[in-house]
Amino acid sequence: MLPLAIQGLPHIVFTDILDILFVSFLVYEVYRLMRGTDVMRIFWGILIIVAIWLLTSLLHMRISSEILRQVVSVGLVAIIVVFQPEIRRLLLLVGTKTTMAGDTTARRFRLFKKGIANAQRTNFEPYIQACMHMSQSCTGALIIFARQNDISDILSSGEPLEAIASSALIENIFFKNTPLHDGALVVRGNKLLAARCILPVSSNHSIDPNLGLRHRSAIGATEQSDVVAVIVSEETGAISYAEAGVIHHNVSPVELRRFLEETIG
Repeated sequence: MLPLAIQGLPHIVFTDILDILFVSFLVYEVYRLMRGTDVMRIFWGILIIVAIWLLTSLLHMRISSEILRQVVSVGLVAIIVVFQPEIRRLLLLVGTKTTMAGDTTARRFRLFKKGIANAQRTNFEPYIQACMHMSQSCTGALIIFARQNDISDILSSGEPLEAIASSALIENIFFKNTPLHDGALVVRGNKLLAARCILPVSSNHSIDPNLGLRHRSAIGATEQSDVVAVIVSEETGAISYAEAGVIHHNVSPVELRRFLEETIG
């Protein structure tokens, strides 16, 4: 016979452990997406309201409990509206990983059928050289590297190029007296897609207040789309890159090359 304390414990099976791990993962991902934004404060406000509602229900405060119940019911719709960017980012993350896995499998199959040993890789040399030269001359630049997902909304805001990437062309685009220098240059692989593109500005209040609009736009674009951003500061000439809302400052050309090859190449 088992002790009474053990007999009273619920029977835990493997699916229960899996359920706990899955819920923990979802809670962590939601927290990671909301961390440092206004949404996090709204989320805590909602939790406080729900806690007060539960307390009034336990104390049988019928009028207060009914009012808060109605507020919570309407709040479910409000949550979807308020958390729309975060929900979009989460679905984008899941969809991107699935698409990349499917594209990788399909590409390997095509290479096997054609008997090709190595897939064509992006040549990052024009981008590296251009960033080095613009860094030396303190020419401000913002380059957006598209990956798997559709970014037609960003491309439609700029001037289409459809040109093969070259260091001279990139530097000419960002030369401050040219009509295309203001905004972002969007590229995919070895092709320049569009220039003077308008990007969403991040509303994350944890961002260094000394960062300018170019850096905030880079962070905002990587928060809302599956892209990578490379920034050259007009004030200091420092090169930075951003991915998934996180920016890395003062990187060397070697570090930039390694990052691009690992995340895009």
